[in-house]
Amino acid sequence: MSVNTQIGWWIILAGLALLVAFWPRTGLLARLRGIRSARERALFEDSLKHILAWAHRGKVATPESMTGALGLGRDRILRLITRMEEAGLVRSGGEGVQLTTPGEQWALHVVRAHRLWERYLADDAGMPMSRLHQLAEKAEHQLTAENLYALEAHLGHPEHDPHGDPIPSADGSLKHLDAAPLTDWPIGVPAQIVHLEDEPNVIFQQIIAAGLRPGHTLRILEASSNRLVVSDGETEHRFAPVVAANIQVATAPRVPDRPAGSVRLWKLRDGENAEVVEVDSECRGFSRRRLMDLGLTPGARVGAALTNTFGDPRAYQVRGALIALRKQQAELIWVRRTAAEPPVPAELSREVTA
Repeated sequence: MSVNTQIGWWIILAGLALLVAFWPRTGLLARLRGIRSARERALFEDSLKHILAWAHRGKVATPESMTGALGLGRDRILRLITRMEEAGLVRSGGEGVQLTTPGEQWALHVVRAHRLWERYLADDAGMPMSRLHQLAEKAEHQLTAENLYALEAHLGHPEHDPHGDPIPSADGSLKHLDAAPLTDWPIGVPAQIVHLEDEPNVIFQQIIAAGLRPGHTLRILEASSNRLVVSDGETEHRFAPVVAANIQVATAPRVPDRPAGSVRLWKLRDGENAEVVEVDSECRGFSRRRLMDLGLTPGARVGAALTNTFGDPRAYQVRGALIALRKQQAELIWVRRTAAEPPVPAELSREVTA
């Protein structure tokens, strides 16, 4: 190959490299700018959420509080505050950093996105409580106002996320959460869980490991400076005060009593049969519709047919079908034990997975 030919090929390759790097929208530099812009937007939104959270607690955010929350150095936080001031999102002074009206609206949009996405993950995707916050932290920066309108309608316009936090409306209004820490609740008086604080995570994990969720009713049996003993009607739980303080409660509403002997479906032993009493009110949206579609409606006969080697999920027989339910799903269904029924012939049964 001649020198001129080699030079020609190098020119062609260099031209292709320039096209790859500088092609509008899809070029390498355009992609890098998009990544940098997305990161900058996420940083703005995380900052706005922090300032809003402090305002709702009656406090004013400071560069120091933002440093701790965002994990950034003080110099970078100060530059960030300056950029947000230039954008008209915050104002700062000797008292700290406060949101302007546009800044508050943006912050509420992010909070709305976070809480609606948590509701979707819990109701439609069946995600465990322990994973909701982390997954929503990523999705909240990608959802537009149009996405949220559609998502809210799909979920049936929920008012609270799975932790019990109120979801901001599309116009930016946010309801006040009227609740008190469990540590402040009188002994023996029924209380309904309305909110579970998800930070710090180590405390939140203890609460959800006990199976407690917003909507559950508790009663304090014993209280001291070292522990609280509470009952949910089935199980007694012992919490350190620092853990119990992250469970926020309100006066339990009066609800019709379930029939005597009602238990959660998960409590059935292999071979036991029961009649469905109801699907728990905390089960909403797609998850509720799915259970109903499987035949788990009031009065339906259900039997515990088979236990997985690992315990979860379990198989249940409903209306001639064999269905698999996770523990989290089976705990949402209230049943009353009945006498044994003759088994359904194998050729008539069909398998369904929830």
